[in-house]
Amino acid sequence: MLFAKKYINIADEELMLLIGTNDTKAFEELYKRYSNKIHYYFFRMLGYDKEKANDFTQDIFLKVIEKNSSYNKNLKFSTWLYSLATNMCKNDYKHSEVVLMHNEEYRYTTETACHSRFDNIYDNKIFKRDLEKELNELEGNHKTTFVLRFQEELSIKEIAEIMDCSEGTVKSRIFYTLQKLSQKLKTFNHIIENDLWKNN
Repeated sequence: MLFAKKYINIADEELMLLIGTNDTKAFEELYKRYSNKIHYYFFRMLGYDKEKANDFTQDIFLKVIEKNSSYNKNLKFSTWLYSLATNMCKNDYKHSEVVLMHNEEYRYTTETACHSRFDNIYDNKIFKRDLEKELNELEGNHKTTFVLRFQEELSIKEIAEIMDCSEGTVKSRIFYTLQKLSQKLKTFNHIIENDLWKNN
């Protein structure tokens, strides 16, 4: 038990360094922290295909081991991990031209002020289906940016690092997406008017 607690208290970045020394416990701890989140990210980005999400989750954690030597310890681990995941999705889009159509509902968290303002609406199944439809019609980079910002709750800076672009480009993509959604879903007008999406 004491041994397990030791790893619980170690930062992600330090665990990555330990993995480089073939420390299996360090890998298990990182897997425990991120496997569910990264699996759900793949699930959303890959057309709500559970089996494909399972495969991609296994693959990305193999990459964590294989690419350990190239990991920059000065880079936040979660940012690096989502960069890998996003590139894997982009490669899959290029090869299989995945059509992101589904009937599953998005799960929304209410940890931020932006989300909490819309709790009642997010509970509305009709609204969720409409939002899914509109998101699936977006160009890939815009949908990815939206998911990372509003569902993974990453900062503008983190998204810029993940997508290898400027923070200004991230903000521009978000604003464009919110404007497009606001034309069909009036709920998003409030986000635009109050610049809620700009908060880091």
